[in-house]
Amino acid sequence: MEVTAITRNVRMSAQKGRPLARKCQGLPVAAALKVVEFSPRKAALILGKTLKSAMANARNNANLDVDALKVSLCVFDEGTRMRRFWPRARGSASPIAKRLCHCKVVLTDGQ
Repeated sequence: MEVTAITRNVRMSAQKGRPLARKCQGLPVAAALKVVEFSPRKAALILGKTLKSAMANARNNANLDVDALKVSLCVFDEGTRMRRFWPRARGSASPIAKRLCHCKVVLTDGQ
Protein backbone atom coordinates (compact mmCIF):
# COMPACT_ATOMS: atom_id res chain seq x y z
CA MET A 1 0.00 0.00 0.00
CA GLU A 2 1.23 3.48 -0.84
CA VAL A 3 0.82 6.69 1.15
CA THR A 4 1.65 10.14 -0.24
CA ALA A 5 2.25 13.64 1.07
CA ILE A 6 2.79 16.74 -1.05
CA THR A 7 4.05 20.17 -0.01
CA ARG A 8 3.14 22.73 -2.63
CA ASN A 9 4.46 26.17 -3.57
CA VAL A 10 7.64 26.22 -1.52
CA ARG A 11 9.70 29.36 -2.17
CA MET A 12 12.81 27.54 -3.37
CA SER A 13 14.21 26.26 -6.64
CA ALA A 14 13.53 22.56 -7.27
CA GLN A 15 17.11 22.17 -8.45
CA LYS A 16 18.38 22.77 -4.90
CA GLY A 17 16.30 19.98 -3.40
CA ARG A 18 16.84 17.21 -5.93
CA PRO A 19 20.23 15.93 -4.64
CA LEU A 20 18.80 15.47 -1.15
CA ALA A 21 15.68 13.78 -2.54
CA ARG A 22 17.86 11.28 -4.42
CA LYS A 23 19.70 10.39 -1.20
CA CYS A 24 16.43 9.64 0.62
CA GLN A 25 14.83 7.54 -2.10
CA GLY A 26 14.74 3.82 -1.35
CA LEU A 27 15.69 4.19 2.33
CA PRO A 28 13.62 3.12 5.34
CA VAL A 29 11.74 6.02 6.93
CA ALA A 30 14.03 6.22 9.98
CA ALA A 31 17.17 6.38 7.83
CA ALA A 32 15.63 9.02 5.54
CA LEU A 33 14.76 11.16 8.57
CA LYS A 34 18.37 10.94 9.77
CA VAL A 35 19.69 12.00 6.35
CA VAL A 36 17.34 14.98 6.40
CA GLU A 37 18.04 15.86 10.02
CA PHE A 38 21.80 16.22 9.55
CA SER A 39 21.70 18.13 6.27
CA PRO A 40 22.29 21.91 6.48
CA ARG A 41 20.24 22.67 3.34
CA LYS A 42 16.94 24.56 3.23
CA ALA A 43 15.49 21.65 1.27
CA ALA A 44 16.09 19.40 4.28
CA LEU A 45 13.57 21.35 6.36
CA ILE A 46 10.90 21.07 3.66
CA LEU A 47 11.64 17.40 2.96
CA GLY A 48 11.55 16.60 6.68
CA LYS A 49 8.13 18.19 7.10
CA THR A 50 6.77 16.35 4.07
CA LEU A 51 8.24 13.05 5.28
CA LYS A 52 6.67 13.48 8.73
CA SER A 53 3.36 14.36 7.10
CA ALA A 54 3.49 11.17 5.00
CA MET A 55 4.24 9.17 8.15
CA ALA A 56 1.24 10.72 9.90
CA ASN A 57 -0.94 9.94 6.88
CA ALA A 58 0.22 6.31 7.00
CA ARG A 59 -0.46 6.00 10.72
CA ASN A 60 -3.79 7.84 10.90
CA ASN A 61 -5.43 7.27 7.50
CA ALA A 62 -4.10 3.87 6.38
CA ASN A 63 -3.42 2.24 9.79
CA LEU A 64 0.08 1.16 8.74
CA ASP A 65 3.10 0.46 10.94
CA VAL A 66 5.44 3.42 10.40
CA ASP A 67 8.61 1.46 11.25
CA ALA A 68 8.08 -0.93 8.32
CA LEU A 69 7.70 1.81 5.66
CA LYS A 70 10.21 2.72 2.97
CA VAL A 71 10.51 5.85 0.83
CA SER A 72 9.59 4.63 -2.63
CA LEU A 73 9.49 8.05 -4.29
CA CYS A 74 10.90 11.40 -3.25
CA VAL A 75 10.73 14.21 -5.82
CA PHE A 76 11.12 17.98 -6.05
CA ASP A 77 9.09 19.23 -9.02
CA GLU A 78 8.99 22.72 -10.44
CA GLY A 79 6.02 24.88 -9.55
CA THR A 80 4.89 28.17 -10.98
CA ARG A 81 7.18 31.18 -11.11
CA MET A 82 6.57 34.55 -9.59
CA ARG A 83 7.31 37.10 -12.29
CA ARG A 84 9.01 40.28 -11.12
CA PHE A 85 10.87 43.01 -12.96
CA TRP A 86 14.12 44.79 -12.18
CA PRO A 87 14.25 48.41 -13.36
CA ARG A 88 17.10 49.16 -15.75
CA ALA A 89 18.49 52.16 -17.56
CA ARG A 90 16.42 54.37 -19.86
CA GLY A 91 13.01 53.05 -18.77
CA SER A 92 13.58 49.40 -19.57
CA ALA A 93 13.27 46.41 -17.24
CA SER A 94 14.80 42.97 -16.83
CA PRO A 95 12.64 40.01 -15.83
CA ILE A 96 13.22 38.08 -12.60
CA ALA A 97 11.76 34.60 -12.15
CA LYS A 98 11.33 33.71 -8.48
CA ARG A 99 10.94 29.95 -8.58
CA LEU A 100 8.59 27.78 -6.55
CA CYS A 101 8.63 24.01 -6.16
CA HIS A 102 6.53 21.08 -4.95
CA CYS A 103 7.89 18.31 -2.75
CA LYS A 104 6.28 14.87 -3.09
CA VAL A 105 7.00 11.87 -0.87
CA VAL A 106 5.50 8.39 -1.41
CA LEU A 107 5.91 5.76 1.29
CA THR A 108 5.25 2.06 0.73
CA ASP A 109 5.11 -0.97 2.96
CA GLY A 110 6.64 -3.25 0.30
CA GLN A 111 3.47 -5.20 -0.58
